[in-house]
Amino acid sequence: MQKSASFFDVINEHIASGSVVLPVFSTAALRIQQELVKKEPDMKVVEGILSGDQSLASQVLQMANSAFYHGLVDILNVRAAIIRLGMQEVGRIVLLVASRNQFRSKDKDFNVLMKQLWQHAVGCALGVKWLAKRCKFEELESQAFFAGLFHDIGKLFVLMVVDQMKEKDKNLSITQALLMESMATLHAEQGYKLMQQWNMPEEYCIVTRDHHRKDYDGKNYLLVMVRLADMACLKLGIGLARDESLVLSAREEAHQLNLTEIDLAELEIILEDTAILAG
Repeated sequence: MQKSASFFDVINEHIASGSVVLPVFSTAALRIQQELVKKEPDMKVVEGILSGDQSLASQVLQMANSAFYHGLVDILNVRAAIIRLGMQEVGRIVLLVASRNQFRSKDKDFNVLMKQLWQHAVGCALGVKWLAKRCKFEELESQAFFAGLFHDIGKLFVLMVVDQMKEKDKNLSITQALLMESMATLHAEQGYKLMQQWNMPEEYCIVTRDHHRKDYDGKNYLLVMVRLADMACLKLGIGLARDESLVLSAREEAHQLNLTEIDLAELEIILEDTAILAG
């Protein structure tokens, strides 16, 4: 335990030193999200922002033409993507593309972990989006995907910090168990700080900070949905761990959302189908 605590201190000290290269979230992606949460988002504004970032636009078109979204005719430009899929769906693709670029490392072992973190992020995002629709939280539907996608961003950040530490000290040796414990222990606090540094809306920062807390706000339905989707992913092994013993219908969050066992079984089916989008 002392060894774990001291390693956590080393990570925190490294972060506090100011030598950490922070991940940079796409400005274009954030501007698009800010437009989409408006009551009447403007398609021309979304199109203009996305068209102004050629790299992001090309990746969005590539995903829009993937097996998950593909229609009978290829989508060749941003306007066609918006018309075919709708602004909100294009906004979700933008988030996926922009955040996917963060989940990469030169270290092979870290890349495996980052892929699992990415699969968990996508699974949770789609799960929360589905829950918002099933629970008829229309006012939360535009926020649900974003909140689910970024709830565990702290784990990615901790992993990136350790990755940078290893780059500086080639002799640094970290066991898999210690790395997993570090992410589990530090990710909520560090994720919250990172979201604040990115100037993300407070509702998303709170989800990132409180998605494991025992004394969480049960009236914060965005948080409740993220917590439930997170547990459903854990049950199915979508991410870093699997716990098949979890009974979702016994969870407080399921009761707070008034979900039946049939609803929860459908949620699991939805989550099992997310692998194609996570790639």
